[in-house]
Amino acid sequence: MTTTALDWRPAPIHTRGAAADATRMDTVELLVGDLDAQTEFYRRAVTLDVLDQSGARATLGRDGIPIMTLTHTPDLPPFDRRDAGLYHTAIAFPDRAALSTAVLSMARQAPHLYEGATDHTFSNAFYFHDPEGNGIELYWDRSVEVWQNKPAGWMPQNTAIDPNAFLREHFDPARETQDEATIGHVHLQVGDIPTARRFYVDMLGFDVTIDVGSALFISAGGYHHHIGLNTWHSAGAGPRAVSLGLGDVRLRMPDRSDVLALADRARHHGVAAEDDGESLRLRDPWGTLLTVTPEGAAA
Repeated sequence: MTTTALDWRPAPIHTRGAAADATRMDTVELLVGDLDAQTEFYRRAVTLDVLDQSGARATLGRDGIPIMTLTHTPDLPPFDRRDAGLYHTAIAFPDRAALSTAVLSMARQAPHLYEGATDHTFSNAFYFHDPEGNGIELYWDRSVEVWQNKPAGWMPQNTAIDPNAFLREHFDPARETQDEATIGHVHLQVGDIPTARRFYVDMLGFDVTIDVGSALFISAGGYHHHIGLNTWHSAGAGPRAVSLGLGDVRLRMPDRSDVLALADRARHHGVAAEDDGESLRLRDPWGTLLTVTPEGAAA
């Protein structure tokens, strides 16, 4: 599903979004049916560290940086792929050697969960899903000079990657330490793109970077995308049913004033938002929960 060829075309010219340039993605929460098995999968196969585990929750990441939280909710039904919700969580690695270490681990631990690999011009991306069906992207970004500030009409290309050739070229068995990794972007399934654009661009304040008709890619600060939004499986979907899968998506803005400005935009657009004095919580038109917190504050 993730390696389907796309008719990329440049985003239309538009007014710069209101989201602060330093806005970034934070952790993703997954609601899981088997906490022990999912924690072990993300530890052994994806090569994340268990940063904290107590009761019904486990937090995993790299180098002390949280990437995802798993919350045990065994009574929920499975996620229906035709619904709005998570398409994939994308974990970014600092170089191709670090990426290849994680890809090789997935190949050894869970080869049946592999979906494909693509060179997107701006990144090298490998796609998988976890044992409960949640999408995963492991990727490395090319230098920004490759994909930023290109002339009008420039389009990124999608080229299939041979995973064996990639590993032969980039895997370094001498590297014993695990490199830092972070949430690079989150890709969501939505019911329709115009409604998603009004919420995520007009209200939330992200810039459109790539528009492919059935999918929209948006960012802050010139990144290729912090959030992807598509209708490839979910066209026409209504509000999300309560299910396993995506719990919430968390974002970090530079400071509290940026969060307050977002709260003002939400009120202007008639979007309900809850502010507890640190984090702002609001739901997109399909019920996906977004938690927005300033840097330095506890999420």
